[in-house]
Amino acid sequence: MRGLFWFLVLFALAVGLSMAARFNDAYVLMVLPPWRVEVSLNLALAVLAGSFLLLYGALRGIALTLALPGRVRDFRERRRKEKSAAVFEDAVRLLFEGRFGHALKKAAEAHAAGEAPGLAALIAARAAQRMREPGKQEAWLDRATLDDARTETARLMLEAEMCLDARRFDDAVAVLARLQQIAGRHIAALRLELRAQQGCGNWDEVLRIARQLEKRDALAEEVARELKLKAHRENIAQRCSDAGQLRAYLGRVPASETGPRLAGEVAKALNALGDHEQARWVIETQLNREWDSALVSLYGDAGVNAAARLGCAEAWLQQHPREAVLLVTLGRLCMQQQLWGKAQSYLEASLSIEASREAHLALAALADQLGRTDEANRHYRAAAQLPVSE
Repeated sequence: MRGLFWFLVLFALAVGLSMAARFNDAYVLMVLPPWRVEVSLNLALAVLAGSFLLLYGALRGIALTLALPGRVRDFRERRRKEKSAAVFEDAVRLLFEGRFGHALKKAAEAHAAGEAPGLAALIAARAAQRMREPGKQEAWLDRATLDDARTETARLMLEAEMCLDARRFDDAVAVLARLQQIAGRHIAALRLELRAQQGCGNWDEVLRIARQLEKRDALAEEVARELKLKAHRENIAQRCSDAGQLRAYLGRVPASETGPRLAGEVAKALNALGDHEQARWVIETQLNREWDSALVSLYGDAGVNAAARLGCAEAWLQQHPREAVLLVTLGRLCMQQQLWGKAQSYLEASLSIEASREAHLALAALADQLGRTDEANRHYRAAAQLPVSE
């Protein structure tokens, strides 16, 4: 549309000039003794315009001719860059396709051509790692930073991931420490560090990183909960030989991270150390906060202060009258108090709600205690036919 507009403008200008020339009677007189030339002004202007155009065209042609070698060089350089860019793209594509041998070859070609040499070296290192060629992997990693200092952060991230894949957790932690000095701790680096600290068994660090990731919404709530539970369990296992350390650690656990499973682990460790009163307090506190059948079953394990436990369990029974596990626990506590009739009533009430192996075994033990062998054998057989509860 624009071209048509200028064509019409030029056409109108030409028409206007031709019409104006009809009314122009002027002439140009040129004298160069002994010659004398007289021409019309219109012709003189036309000759001047034509001469200018011819001179411009000649000069333009000379300039283009002189610039031709440089233009050829530029054209070849553009072609070379286009080819090297295509090779680099092929290397990336082949890496994602899983064709690591071809990816390594293309990345080496792109690196040699100078196309993003740092990134090409990282691609080659990743391909070599997938091909299980550690020598080439290390060589390409070293080249990445030498060729392009901007890839230092990317190289450290890749190196840390490679260390994790090779289960070299200590090396991964060291690499991530260097990365933190350069680029700080972003979410992807924190995720790698979480795996590395798990592998090293640094469970306090696992807790810290899991909390950070959860705070940034970078870790699913369920995953964060399981990670923190595992970390707490491992820390409890490391302190299971000292009741003081165990109680001190329990005091540092945030209320939001306590739960039935963690309370159960703590109670088992305290019972193993003989601190039954502290174990009782842990279970009672947790059950008053959140009911859990597995924790109720654990409540009847320790054989000390059974009277106090029995009173607390009977209070819970008012709130949970049809809780089969609670009835079994009450039966076991009554047996510890030698309240045989009451124990039998609780255990049979539990069986009337839900048949369980634990209730049958408790009734069998009760029958053995009272010398009722046939009844004990009957409960043993019934227990053997039921699955063991986890």
